[in-house]
Amino acid sequence: MTSTTRVVVIGGGMAGARLARRLTAGTGPGAPAAPVTVTVIGEEPHPPYNRVLLAEVLAGRYAPEVIALPAPGGAVDWRGGVRVVRIDRDVRRVVCDDGREVPYDALVLATGANPVLPPLRGLFTARGHGVPDDLPDGVHPFRTLDDCRALAAAVRPGTPAVVIGGGLLGVSAARALAGRGAQVVLAHQGEHLMERHLDPDAARLLGEHLAALGIEVHTECRVRGLETADGAARAVELADGYRLDAEVVVLACGVRPRTGLARATGLDVGRGIRVDDSLRTSDPDIFAVGDCAEHHGTVYGLAGAAQEQADALARVLTGPPPAPAPYTGTRALTRLTLAGHRTPTAPFDLAAFGETTPLPGDDVVRLSDATRTAYRKVVVRGDRLVGGILLGDLGTVGALARTWEGDEQLPAAPLLHLLTTDGGF
Repeated sequence: MTSTTRVVVIGGGMAGARLARRLTAGTGPGAPAAPVTVTVIGEEPHPPYNRVLLAEVLAGRYAPEVIALPAPGGAVDWRGGVRVVRIDRDVRRVVCDDGREVPYDALVLATGANPVLPPLRGLFTARGHGVPDDLPDGVHPFRTLDDCRALAAAVRPGTPAVVIGGGLLGVSAARALAGRGAQVVLAHQGEHLMERHLDPDAARLLGEHLAALGIEVHTECRVRGLETADGAARAVELADGYRLDAEVVVLACGVRPRTGLARATGLDVGRGIRVDDSLRTSDPDIFAVGDCAEHHGTVYGLAGAAQEQADALARVLTGPPPAPAPYTGTRALTRLTLAGHRTPTAPFDLAAFGETTPLPGDDVVRLSDATRTAYRKVVVRGDRLVGGILLGDLGTVGALARTWEGDEQLPAAPLLHLLTTDGGF
């Protein structure tokens, strides 16, 4: 590219902000080889922030400004509180809800994901269009900084709260609400907590930790409906008829890629917006990164993948020929710290990566110490580490993660050394 390229990014979240910073990095190593102008159009009015740390804000450990991401700088035309309503591919421009039209040479969809709102009886008000604005008072998704602030304002010591969903987000939300003094019940439909990341033994230790913090945990528990009075939540009804009092209900039932804009403009969409190894969609001038993107059948929904995709796309858009190395996927590690807050309980760390369910012929090494709420498990296939779960002291997680991410050959030593840092547990 010899002339200035107009890059428009739809979405001001972690992926969009990362890409904008990379595209306007200035001079020096890693700087763009071709001149670009960058416009970011984001629906949230706030500056970009680290969504991973929202639970820490809800718990009161961090102020909202602490989780702010580095500003992209004056070289970026950042338009917050604006929604794109249409993409005109023929003339390469986007149309915003404020009436403005923005032309592009390269368009990037970083639209993220929406919280899944379960089909519960009584969940939506009479306006009932199935969007968060139609939820009864006291019912909150947990996806944005505004969601976090609304929850913090609604909770006081002793408030009965029900969190629906026992995945990573639900566990984080339950712990944060308990830290604010709420009386928390965690209702999870699966057989055990965080089943996407943990095995039953690890989930049991996690449940014991939550119970020690006063959180009542129910697994294999299906929520049927919501009871309201005067437009506000009063209780959650389970499938077996049991009723849980609730002034605050948190919906932590997962997220769904935001693909409506891409679908409306005729792009190839599966679970997410389908992209190739250059993060390019079915339109050669339109790209997608982050939680909305589907790469070779995978929608990652993880901050690490969003950052790697943004970095790769910055190289694609600005790198000199020949084409830069493509994006080949992310080997993602999930990590969660349930830090003590207004409680003497020690912090509880968790990490999971790769394939944690062994196949026939795999070697499994497991160490457990219930008295210290510590658990370590790795899965080895041949001479490669393919997955692991760590709870408690995570002193070994760095070395294990590097070995797994690099797909390195394991040394010819007893497998036990993988789980120990000093020859012992």
